Amino acid sequence: MADDFTFEITKHIGILSQGKGGWNMELNLVSWSGREPKYDIRSWSPDHKKMGKGCTLTQDELIALKQLLENLN
Repeated sequence: MADDFTFEITKHIGILSQGKGGWNMELNLVSWSGREPKYDIRSWSPDHKKMGKGCTLTQDELIALKQLLENLN
């Protein structure tokens, strides 16, 4: 089935915001289906068994995002 996948939060980096019902927007390193971990920004349930839509970035993409954010006024 195409919807079957596994994930493992290999490193919790931090919480960006807290939402209703205990869900938090977090930055983590996540391994998807046994692949190399990538930086991941998304909302997670308190037990980290459910997740919302998010954005997954390589280390190079995260560095580029950091540089863009540093240039914001």
